Amino acid sequence: MNNVSPLLKGKNVILRKPKDSDVNDYLACKQTKELIRMYGGDTRNLKPLTLQDAKRHVEYIKSQKLNWCIEYEQRFVGEARLTVNEHDRRARYAIGLFDSSVWNQGLGTEVTKLVLAYAFEHLHLHRVDLRVLEYNHRAIACYEKCGFVKEGIEREGAFIEEAFQTDLIMSILEQEYYQL
Repeated sequence: MNNVSPLLKGKNVILRKPKDSDVNDYLACKQTKELIRMYGGDTRNLKPLTLQDAKRHVEYIKSQKLNWCIEYEQRFVGEARLTVNEHDRRARYAIGLFDSSVWNQGLGTEVTKLVLAYAFEHLHLHRVDLRVLEYNHRAIACYEKCGFVKEGIEREGAFIEEAFQTDLIMSILEQEYYQL
């Protein structure tokens, strides 16, 4: 199984490897409380991103297998990742759109469909799953649109801002993907 991130093109987005200008695009985005909360982070002491933070984040994406920068209108606006278990023919999916100006435009759905097509049609996986905080209704709606099914919960498995939060576990199987 080839775990190198190929270029994936959709109608509005391109999933690609990082490039130098991504550091400035990432740095230009504000870390809003809503964004940090949806990622499961602590919003109580938000600080602006530094150039070093942005460089570190882009380098991290570059260092990972099957980790893409999401490009929209020639800007780096988020990332998507598959963590593959070859033996079990499965992967864990994650996506983050860190530029709040692109939310609610269907980009998450488009990216998810591109990654699922790659996972099932090229990697020949049997299952793709994910974890999402139960209060992240926007993400859950996106995943359901793409065919993910809620299959379980991990009750109070995340400790965020002095409170326990619940994760949903969702998945899509290859036969469900091909039925869509």
